[in-house]
Amino acid sequence: MTDDALRDLARRAGVSVEWQDQAGKTHTVAPDVLRRILAALGFRADSSRDLSASRRTLARRSTLADLPPLITAIAGRPTRLDVGGNEAVAARLTLERGGQRDISLLPARGRLRVPAIAESGYHRMQIEDREIVLAVAPAHCRAIEDVVPDARLWGLTAQVYALKTDGDYGIGDAAGVVALAESAARQGADALALSPVHAVFGTDPARYGPYAPSSRLFYNPLHAAPALVFGADFVAEAMASAGLEAANGAAAPGDLIDWPASASAKQAVLHALFDAFLDGPAWDGALGADFARYRADGGEALFQHACFEALHAAHSTVGDWRRWPSDLRNPRSAAVAAFAASREDVLLFHTFVQWVTVRSLSAAQLRARQAGMRIGLIGDLAVGIDPTGSQAWSQQDDLLLGLTIGAPPDLMNRRGQAWGLASFSPHALEARGYAPFIATLRAAMRNVGGIRIDHAMGLARLWLVPEGATPAEGAYLSYPLQDLLRLLALESVRHGAIVLGEDLGTVPAGYHDVLEQAGVHGMRVLWFERNSNGGFNPPRGWDRSAVAMTSTHDLPTVAGWWSGTDIVARTEHGQLGLGMTPEAMQQQRSADRPALWNALVSEHVAEGLPPPTDDPKPVVDAALRFVARTESPLCLIPLEDLLAQQEQPNLPGSVDDYPNWRRRLPVPAEVALEQADVVSRVAAVAAERPRQ
Repeated sequence: MTDDALRDLARRAGVSVEWQDQAGKTHTVAPDVLRRILAALGFRADSSRDLSASRRTLARRSTLADLPPLITAIAGRPTRLDVGGNEAVAARLTLERGGQRDISLLPARGRLRVPAIAESGYHRMQIEDREIVLAVAPAHCRAIEDVVPDARLWGLTAQVYALKTDGDYGIGDAAGVVALAESAARQGADALALSPVHAVFGTDPARYGPYAPSSRLFYNPLHAAPALVFGADFVAEAMASAGLEAANGAAAPGDLIDWPASASAKQAVLHALFDAFLDGPAWDGALGADFARYRADGGEALFQHACFEALHAAHSTVGDWRRWPSDLRNPRSAAVAAFAASREDVLLFHTFVQWVTVRSLSAAQLRARQAGMRIGLIGDLAVGIDPTGSQAWSQQDDLLLGLTIGAPPDLMNRRGQAWGLASFSPHALEARGYAPFIATLRAAMRNVGGIRIDHAMGLARLWLVPEGATPAEGAYLSYPLQDLLRLLALESVRHGAIVLGEDLGTVPAGYHDVLEQAGVHGMRVLWFERNSNGGFNPPRGWDRSAVAMTSTHDLPTVAGWWSGTDIVARTEHGQLGLGMTPEAMQQQRSADRPALWNALVSEHVAEGLPPPTDDPKPVVDAALRFVARTESPLCLIPLEDLLAQQEQPNLPGSVDDYPNWRRRLPVPAEVALEQADVVSRVAAVAAERPRQ
């Protein structure tokens, strides 16, 4: 067995055997890394016999019987199938909305071609003795311009957990979202982009990172706002009956969230509500009927998530399901069924809290739209899931367990990154008719006006690192970009949701254009809008199809950047990167500050000499106006910048030493935009982007 044969198999499987860093230097992936990635994909390569068997598995399909269970197409355009053919083949198409028609698959350049279908949807195509789903998508996702033609909208970004409201038990929830959305809408905002609200680990509240979810199919009940579902009186009565009147005071939040303490208090309230709901008249009313429909619609996926939560609590000393007793690792085993039957009330509770959370978020979106927002809430779809969580347990065959998503070494992270997250297997996606991907999109798009796709390059390729290896010991794996984008467009239009894609960092050549053509709005951030001379690009030079932002949750705030707080934090927590020193970073920042100020002055949003580093507010004021002047269809302003905060929500690379995902707003959400300096900043942004 030769390395050339191994590399040939890797290429056939979609694994790149080389990669280029930001300096253009080419690196070759080590043979052992290729073997481990191929093994996770289901293609063994430990011997010549393994290689031959794996090559046969990957052989190009040649007959209709080899077609995958789902094929994508674009409405109004013919679609070439990945099978050969020299004669017409008859087929029958059953449209999703009803009706049938006979069609002919005609040969074109040696391949069979499905004729153009005008109607979008998930249709069924009968070919000989096979039925295949033909997913016909619109040409592009629902775009911001589809919401408001020639749009120049603006909105906010906020961390849900950070939003303070009375009675939130120390963790921000949907009530805080409502308060902030209604306040922003009154001042002309059309969108509120939120941090992820995916399900985390109910019995381990110390694992609260929103981008490392237990499941992307379900939600974090700590973000539920029961009063939005049941009304304040019902909640108050349930708490009084359970003796929980003082619970909120006991978990009163400070500047940082105590996740375990606050989660314990919120869970006590949810248990009290569960008991009151089951034993009270609401069970037999409209809410009870709605809960029954939710349970029925949730099906096996909802049952398995509830079952995982119960199992995870019962094995809390073990945690990782991969170390549970072997008969409990299989979600469809008799042992799991017996466990579920013995704890029906526990599973019903976990189903209940999911229902309350979904209905809370639905109410928040409705209130945002009623307040005047034309987009409303924009949800966030994390790039992967925790391999020890609910979705990994229930969908083991769909995932690349044993590999973690990350990023190769670059200028920002000289060591590279390994995020400890699992991803779908592209080969499993195709074999399953993309059902896991479609379900994930539907969960993300439910009850919002848009979604942000974290690390949107993952639609085309992911940097995957074998568990235990260094981040640099990885390789890129290709994903079926065309199919994923078409399914994204189909679900986007069906849900009426715009799509933003985080296309920052190391991006494949031409990828920005691919996203734009698919109707996915990219993201442009002030810190990266630089020219070859080191200056900052003027607003008119920014991408007109992408969303404009001052910063993101992973990057310095404007005040923090100007004051150098981010450099201090990175120094204290060992996140400077290989070969970097605090002195070198400070020296570079000393050159960057006047470059930014000059750009602000040139745009007439600032004047005079640069302010001192301990007075960043003039820079914040000017930077917000600067970014608002771009021709982007949507400008999103982080709440941290409106409040001129110096600390960023997350410091990538740090774990427990920096308070990631723990900072709370200094003021309640309903008055966050009513402070004098904040009112002035919001008014300035709104003036640059007047409502149409």
